[in-house]
This record gives sequence, C-alpha cells and structure tokens, in this order.
Amino acid sequence: MTLTFTFDPVVDPALRDGIAELWTEVSNAGGAVGFVPPVTRDVIRPELVKHLAAMAEGRHRLLVGHDERGGVAAAAFLALNTHRLQTHWVWAYTVMVSPALQGRGAGRELMAALADAARSLEDIEAIRLSCRGGLGLEHFYAACGYKEVGRVPDAIRVAPGDDRDDITMLLPLH
Repeated sequence: MTLTFTFDPVVDPALRDGIAELWTEVSNAGGAVGFVPPVTRDVIRPELVKHLAAMAEGRHRLLVGHDERGGVAAAAFLALNTHRLQTHWVWAYTVMVSPALQGRGAGRELMAALADAARSLEDIEAIRLSCRGGLGLEHFYAACGYKEVGRVPDAIRVAPGDDRDDITMLLPLH
C-alpha cells in the first residue's frame, strides 16, 4: 500500500477526527503513543487539542498520510525548538501508522516522508525522537536510519511494576 503524504495540511473537522480515530486505534492496539489501552477518542482529544494549538502557534508541524480511500492512515508531528541554541533540530512526536498497515512498509514510508518534511524546513539538520523500550521500536527506527543516542532506564511507567526505558534516537539530515 502506498500512502499519500501531506505536510502542513489544512486541519478541518474531518482531518481532526481522522487523527483522533487513528490515535485511538494505535493506542488500543498497544502502540506507544502516550496512552495505555483501553482509551476512547474522548481520552485522546485533549492531547490532540494541545498538538493543534501548538500548530496554530507555529510550534508544531503536521505530516499526515492518507490511504487510497482518503482516510487518515498515518501521522506524525514535528516540534520546532524555541531555545536559541537548539533551533537546528526538531523533535518527532506521536508517530503513528494504522495497525492494519503495520508490517507492510507504511511505517518506513512515514519515516521517509517525515525526514523529507524536516529537510524542507530552513536550517534543520536533524530529527530527534523518543521511544518506549520493551517493544523493539528502537530497532525499527534504526532501520530507518536513526541512531540511539541516549537511554534513561525505567523512565516510562506503563503500569505498576511495568517500567520501560525512554530511548532517544537521532537522524542527521545531511
């Protein structure tokens, strides 16, 4: 399946709802996108509103991938740094692919499109992201060209007695 990616799309109610639905699906499938299942769209919505507000303020940028039917099948946010010594790199947040597409190359397509989007930004030299340990995500990101540059043991508490490492990955863009 090939996705059609749009960087900085116009966010209308259909796109907003599509992202909320994707985020809910990914979370409920066990995806490491800030929630622990089960969740509903109502639980996701306040976090999505924070991302949308950051977009309106010019602090976040959105990349969305649509499937052949026009549905939201992938999404990721790029967060610009406001600290004057760190404006040469961006953070990738809430990287999501529909569970129905996982294992079919859609994740690699999303990460390649995200790198292209970051390259289109003036003076951006790298993308950093953080991922939850225990799921093998660092291996996926490494296969997409990212390098592990830091790890904080047991920094993410998924549930009592279930602590995971917080892994920082870096993709130089040059």
